[in-house]
Amino acid sequence: MSRVAALAVVLASLAGHADAGPTHAEALSALTAPDVEARRLGAAALAEEGTAGDVPALIQALRDPDRGVRALAENALWAVWSRSGDAGIDRRLELGVAQLRDHQLEASVETFSAIIADRPDFAEAWNKRATAYYVLGDWRRSAADCDETLARNPQHFGALSGYGMIWLQLDEPARALERFEQALAVNPNLASVRDTIDALRELLRRERGSEI
Repeated sequence: MSRVAALAVVLASLAGHADAGPTHAEALSALTAPDVEARRLGAAALAEEGTAGDVPALIQALRDPDRGVRALAENALWAVWSRSGDAGIDRRLELGVAQLRDHQLEASVETFSAIIADRPDFAEAWNKRATAYYVLGDWRRSAADCDETLARNPQHFGALSGYGMIWLQLDEPARALERFEQALAVNPNLASVRDTIDALRELLRRERGSEI
C-alpha cells in the first residue's frame, strides 16, 4: 500500500471512530496525516493514551506547520512524561504537583523524594523536585536533579530550560545560553526561551567586546 493510500485509510478510520475517539495506533499514525484536523486529533488523543514510545513522533510534531498541532504535541509530551506506568505513583506525582502549586514547597520535596526512592527511573519525579528546589532557591540541588532528569530523558526541554534559569541565578550566562539553546533545539516553540537566548547573546557580545 502506498503512503498516500495508507494515510487515506487512517483518516477514514479516524472519521469512523469520531464518537469513541481514535485508537492509540490511529492517533500515532494521524500525526503525519495531510489533513490538519486529523493531526490535531492525533496529538490530542496521545495526551490521553500516549506512551514513551510515542515521544519521537511527538518531538517531530513540535515542528508541524500548524500552531495547534504543535501546542497539542507539547501538551501530549508533558502528559506522557508524567505517566510512570504505575497509577499509584502517578497519583503521588499529582499530589506533589498540587503541593508545589500551593507553595507547600517542603512537602512537595518530600513527596517527590519518596517517589524517587521507589522509582528512581521515573524522570519526571526528578524534574518536579528540581522545580521545587528552584523555587526554594536551592540552585545546586535543583541543578543536580536536572542532571538526573536529563540522564533519563535527554530531550526534556523543560529540564533544559530550567537548567538555563539555574545558571542565570548562578551568574553564568554562557552556561545558561548553552542550556537554553539545547531546549530550543528540542522544542522550537519556546518563545520566552528564544527571547532569552537573544538577550544573552547580546549580553555576551557586549562583554566580550569590552574585554578587547
